[in-house]
Amino acid sequence: MSHPTPAGATPSHPPRPARPTSPLPGEPPVVREPAHVPVARVVRGGVVEGVHYGSVVVLAADGGVEYQAGDIEAAFYPRSALKPVQAVGLLRAGLPPLDSESLALTAASHSGEERHLATARRILDAAGLTEDDLRNVPDLPYDPAVRDEWIRAGRGPSRLAQNCSGKHAAMLMTAKARGWSLENYLDPGHPLQREIASAVEELTGQGIARVTVDGCGAPLFAVSLHGLTRAAARIATAAPDSDEGRVAHAMRTHPELVSGSGRDVARLMRAVPGLLAKDGFEGVQIAALPDGRAVGVKIADGADRARMPVTAAALARCGVDPEVLAAFDHAPVIGGGREVGTLRAAGAPPAAPSAA
Repeated sequence: MSHPTPAGATPSHPPRPARPTSPLPGEPPVVREPAHVPVARVVRGGVVEGVHYGSVVVLAADGGVEYQAGDIEAAFYPRSALKPVQAVGLLRAGLPPLDSESLALTAASHSGEERHLATARRILDAAGLTEDDLRNVPDLPYDPAVRDEWIRAGRGPSRLAQNCSGKHAAMLMTAKARGWSLENYLDPGHPLQREIASAVEELTGQGIARVTVDGCGAPLFAVSLHGLTRAAARIATAAPDSDEGRVAHAMRTHPELVSGSGRDVARLMRAVPGLLAKDGFEGVQIAALPDGRAVGVKIADGADRARMPVTAAALARCGVDPEVLAAFDHAPVIGGGREVGTLRAAGAPPAAPSAA
């Protein structure tokens, strides 16, 4: 007896090739206070006004470390930059086939735009679930303009509007498909979360140092910046018919679903062909090219304003055209309603002095 394909799912799926056996993960990274170094400077009127510390790693196509600054081996929390890895873990755990838009939202920190909400609903509908089944924390849309419009319409915090709702919808869909309990799908001991943890360890190549709770309520795994960047490179270079390759294709095809209209990560992926990129709260960014060159960035104080200029400088070390990166390699410093300085990566050529 044939069954109609639910919305959000693809009509058929070829058998998955056997995944090659991977070596056991290495030891977990050491939990310590990271030895961060200056990675960005704020210059106002020719004077250094502020310094952002952090760590940066650049991987060559062969996986070797081509450049590093700060502490790339200490345990840290990747926050939402881990979502592509979690999406791979969900596929390995039995996430039913999804259209590429829905799979992109699975790895998203979305802005709460209507297309994001509609895609999250499509995942839930395909699983026979509703927003009431989600266990993420209710929130307003992430994008300020979308949030303002939401509030003007008299709407309050919503689980669907929260930026991780795609990931949570896919977690629920996977748990239901496997016959696992839904009420406690966020418990680190739940079989779903154990499957995701296994994917994290395999793709990062290291054990998990600590487990805590992310802002949305899902388990969050501590790895190193080096390990996270290695995982990004493995996803970016994976065969198209692999779980990693499916996640990479979905993210590259729909960067605005992974983030939002006008978000810097979406613009960066559009600007650099084949780039896979994902940001995370507390100043985390990964970006990987199809040949395996990859960068990882952590801004120590969590300042989002330093994240993209430092990432652009790291991508330049990968050989990405600086002209392509020019729109991302600095942030303006404003005084009196005009630009009087810039925030740039440490070591970047200074801008011409401006009046104070």
